[in-house]
Amino acid sequence: MPATVPLARTKAEVFDELVLDTVETLERRFAKELAGVEFAVEDVPPELNVYDSDVLEDGAVPLARLLLGRPGRQEMPPRIVLYRRPLEFRAMDREDLADLVHDVIIEQVANLLGADPDELA
Repeated sequence: MPATVPLARTKAEVFDELVLDTVETLERRFAKELAGVEFAVEDVPPELNVYDSDVLEDGAVPLARLLLGRPGRQEMPPRIVLYRRPLEFRAMDREDLADLVHDVIIEQVANLLGADPDELA
């Protein structure tokens, strides 16, 4: 089956596409505010006993993390990391996953910008 056929895509590729769709939509609307913000996907969250307030959780399972970045000599841009496997586990189907990914990104971007998530959605 050709790689361009949707069935040939891996779960990770489908997930990345869902993230990219939401990020591109937000970047069109909030280009200035999101300039330099990085978005990343990791399969699973790191193993920690306690998560800081920068982590969006569902029943103590991290779904995403907002890293505010560090200005200065070792400058690091703000970064939003989504955890693919926990998000996939909570979704019933692809449409449900798309909605969940969208909601999680909106929540994290709202936290970053100090805005109400309803204003961004």
